[in-house]
Amino acid sequence: MIKTLRGLAHKYFSDEEAVILFLLLLFGTGFIILFGAMLAPAIAAVIVAFILQGLVTKLNHLGVPELVSIIGVFLIFLGVLIAFLFGLLPLIWGQVTSLAGEAPRIFREMQSYLELLPQQYPALISMEGVNTIYTQVTTEAGRMTQWLVSFSLASIPDLVALLIYMVLLPILVFFFLKDRRALLASIGKLLPPQRPMMVRIWNEVNLQCANYVRGKAVEILIVGGVTYVSFKFLGVPYAALLSLMVGLSVVIPYIGAAVVTIPVAMIALFAFGWGSQFIWVMAIYGIIQALDGNVLVPLLFSEVNNLHPVVIIVAVLFFGGIWGLWGVFFAIPLATMLKAVFSAWPVNDQRLSAPAERA
Repeated sequence: MIKTLRGLAHKYFSDEEAVILFLLLLFGTGFIILFGAMLAPAIAAVIVAFILQGLVTKLNHLGVPELVSIIGVFLIFLGVLIAFLFGLLPLIWGQVTSLAGEAPRIFREMQSYLELLPQQYPALISMEGVNTIYTQVTTEAGRMTQWLVSFSLASIPDLVALLIYMVLLPILVFFFLKDRRALLASIGKLLPPQRPMMVRIWNEVNLQCANYVRGKAVEILIVGGVTYVSFKFLGVPYAALLSLMVGLSVVIPYIGAAVVTIPVAMIALFAFGWGSQFIWVMAIYGIIQALDGNVLVPLLFSEVNNLHPVVIIVAVLFFGGIWGLWGVFFAIPLATMLKAVFSAWPVNDQRLSAPAERA
């Protein structure tokens, strides 16, 4: 056992930089776990600035001065944030409350559909099972409706904190963009002066994560926008809410699309019934998902190392268990970062060096 551990330590931690980097990763992970909720605006601002930095760099390559590029990109971000807060967010919240008000009618229709299943498939489905499913669904829906009704009174402190975050976020994003080099230089002073391995790993992580995060931001906008236009054209109710859910579902490959398909199908079914309109809605939704997976994803992520589906599911379960919803949302970027670190990690393989030494 001791010999095995010594061999692993010699293989992966023979370089002094590897030991320092490993300790930094442990310290950073512990720091985020302990103080992540407190520093949520700063962490969100770092992620947003990281996404926007790619556009600043492209403008610099086109000959635009850096300060002008930063101000222009920041104004675009500020306009998108204001449009979301005062345009899209009230629309979505209105549709959520409207959907909660129509929940009793939807569940009555769902009960009528479920009661037909035991008659059509008596060998597979029983009336007791249908009643159990209906009771569980209605109970959860009742809790959700009660939460929506009491939201305005019970969550006033959360709303105040959200308003503070909305003020702090643009300020932090601007300074992270403007003083990026100075901040990185200050962090670099805390590291060893000679750090070729850290620079190589940083370049790999920066390339993979930057391409992934920026590509996902573009994918969310495209998929969500196309879904909204399509559902609005087809007359699907709650088009804004459904398009937001479909857009955000691309953050979690495989799992997100499977989960979002259920509310899309349910709302289309209750709005149009079993007919041609329902088939059109589901066909258009399937075409959007197919184009996203087979055209848009290869186009946006051609330079990113794809993760295996098993790795994606494990990452979602692991980080979701640690950080809840935010862990699910950032599971794939974190897994991509870890894969980039492991790919660039120095390995001292004695089996490869032994033949060369004997020669």
